[in-house]
Amino acid sequence: MSSVVLVSLASMAGVGILLGVVIAMAHRKFAVKSDPRIDEVEGVLPGVNCGACGYPGCRAMAEAIAKGEAPVDGCPVGGAAVAALVAKIMGVELKGGSRRLVALVRCGGGRAEARETAEYVGLDDCRAAQLLGGNKGCQYGCLGLASCVKACPFNAMFMNDNGLPVVDKEACTACGLCVKACPRNLIALVPDDMYVHVLCRSYDTGRVVRSNCQVGCIGCKACERVCEDDAIHVTDLLAEIDYDKCTNCGKCAEVCPTKAIVIEEGRFLVTKKAAS
Repeated sequence: MSSVVLVSLASMAGVGILLGVVIAMAHRKFAVKSDPRIDEVEGVLPGVNCGACGYPGCRAMAEAIAKGEAPVDGCPVGGAAVAALVAKIMGVELKGGSRRLVALVRCGGGRAEARETAEYVGLDDCRAAQLLGGNKGCQYGCLGLASCVKACPFNAMFMNDNGLPVVDKEACTACGLCVKACPRNLIALVPDDMYVHVLCRSYDTGRVVRSNCQVGCIGCKACERVCEDDAIHVTDLLAEIDYDKCTNCGKCAEVCPTKAIVIEEGRFLVTKKAAS
């Protein structure tokens, strides 16, 4: 009986050893090798997992960069400094400039300037209000329910007393989440070194704009005529600044009859009317 037991144990041990060898060989043959650069790239990324890069987190972004599916400067939060570190890890040359971007709210029509035509009662969300048309006469103006502020994970935005969102340029990382949160496409990422901005997105005629907002663009082209750098043009009744050509001279802001064009003051973008 004892010999039968010993034989059984020996057989089981032999089978176990054989299976172990097979598994080890299979693991070696089919194992997916991890790119060590993934950990290195993830280590220099901000680690906030905000999703602004288009990936669910910094780890996913690092994997995409290592595979060549995402650019080395694809992290908007890290900016030029992080892009340079990632490029060094990947052994590639970083192309393009290092011009810092910040969010800009392109509307100056707050409670004091824009005419309200209704009282909105509903979800405290701009997208919900947009479905009902909002509460302002201007169909392009800020709805004032702070969806952009709530979307910012870096506390770089706040609502002022005039019912408009304000960007803290020092805290802004240009992640773009506020841009996506605005249902009226009022927020854009612009160069940090630019100080002259058109704070209006209305495509209505001048007569309609004047009836709805004191600081709306009326498409008069006065700004276009005084610009010596060909940096501002009125298209579809709305003035637009080409930041690649603009020199911050401010002449367009000086001649704008409605003050829809403003010159930035300090860290926060404020209009003269809102500041007074």
